[in-house]
Amino acid sequence: MKLARRVPNPNFLLRLSVCLLLVCGSAGMAQTQDAEVRVRELETQLRLLKESFEQARQAHERQLQALQQQLENLKSAQAARPTNTLPAASVTTTQAPASATSAAADLGRSKPWSPADPIRLLGNDRNYLNLSLDGLLAVGGSTAEDVGALQRGGHDPQVSGFTLQNLEVVFQGAVDPYFRAQANIIAQIDSSGESAFELEEAYAETTSLPGNFQVKAGQYLTDFGRFNPTHPHTWMFVDAPLVSTLLLGPEGLRNPGARVSWLAPTPFYTELMLGIQNSQGETAWAYRRPLDEGPLFGRAGVERGVESFSDMLYTPRCAVSFDLNDEQVVLAGLSAALGPNNSGDNTDTRIYGLDLTYKWRSRRHHGGFPFVWWQSEFLWRDYEAASDDESGLPEETLEDYGFYSQILWGFHKGWVAGVRGDYVNGTTGAFHPDPDRQLRWRLSPNLTWYPTEYSKIRLQYNYDRRELEGTDHSIWLQLEFLLGAHAAHQF
Repeated sequence: MKLARRVPNPNFLLRLSVCLLLVCGSAGMAQTQDAEVRVRELETQLRLLKESFEQARQAHERQLQALQQQLENLKSAQAARPTNTLPAASVTTTQAPASATSAAADLGRSKPWSPADPIRLLGNDRNYLNLSLDGLLAVGGSTAEDVGALQRGGHDPQVSGFTLQNLEVVFQGAVDPYFRAQANIIAQIDSSGESAFELEEAYAETTSLPGNFQVKAGQYLTDFGRFNPTHPHTWMFVDAPLVSTLLLGPEGLRNPGARVSWLAPTPFYTELMLGIQNSQGETAWAYRRPLDEGPLFGRAGVERGVESFSDMLYTPRCAVSFDLNDEQVVLAGLSAALGPNNSGDNTDTRIYGLDLTYKWRSRRHHGGFPFVWWQSEFLWRDYEAASDDESGLPEETLEDYGFYSQILWGFHKGWVAGVRGDYVNGTTGAFHPDPDRQLRWRLSPNLTWYPTEYSKIRLQYNYDRRELEGTDHSIWLQLEFLLGAHAAHQF
């Protein structure tokens, strides 16, 4: 019996094909819908993650800004309390309140000890001692036959070869809640190879007088202009500006005395100072300098004592500062130094100074870099010279003036490029030509590398032009090292 071949029903095949197409289409649509849902889920997760990250970033930035502000406040308070100088951030000097001092002490106790930490006496945070040793060594040479006549500053390199410019031991700290004190002992090796020691500064100053007053008393660098109150290791160039060494003297202006300063209650920083100091010695070169150092401006001079307060040296100063914005600050000052000189029995010296400082520091700075620092000073001196029978010189007033202008560019962390221009001149006097009063100018580019805050290496070139001697070229390489803690310095 044969079985008949069964032919599929065409309608059945058609329905089966339609079902298969529907099933495949539904599966494809389902897969498409699943992919779209997954994309939307991933987009939502990414958006939420970005929002969470942005919120966390903003919160961290606020915390960082708050911590940075607290740190700046503590640094400003600490710098203001011991030195009454201008902090780098705002150029505003105020006396530190007790809370800020306590906070600074707590901060110091919470961090690990380092070699730069102060030595604490008796375990008392209100009484401590910073002890440091700073050395400056220079090597180089000049085309000048007499390098000492070219480099007139007391801490300038004055011989071709090696020069120990300065070895400074500093004792600085808080005496009690009412006073702080500082002493700077200097050692040098002069151009003849002899060792010399001197007490550069030794003074005490108040920290808690009412009314924003402060009193300093002792041996101190006179607050005249921007350069004179600074120590050699804080200089931005190897040598001192010409106008300072020639008008104020090779050692600058400093002597025993007292100074009163007042922070005026103005919207911007305003400080008024008045100092009174002794007017004799090699550190008062343009006044009653020692006669055994030789004639001054051709005159032998006379010995003068102190018979009244008019025989003292008076140094008024006014300084103002204000922020241009968060990155820029400007400081301007007027100074004077008025006192007797030993040219005659009733002769005086008057020196006036004008200084201007501008600093820019990026708000995105790292360790203070990048920055631009421009500083200039102009000085004018009137020296009343008495008639001198021995030399035949007449009575006259000698006028000398000069300036320096320097700009520094901290272009990378630890690297600073700078250039300084110097100019000095004086009116012609009866004693002419005078090598101490001739027209001079100098151009000094340099490059400084700070491996750390405790050392620096500086290379400097000097182009000197003197009216009487002509042109000279000098090149100097300087090394500085610092051991221990050191007090804060001016902005």
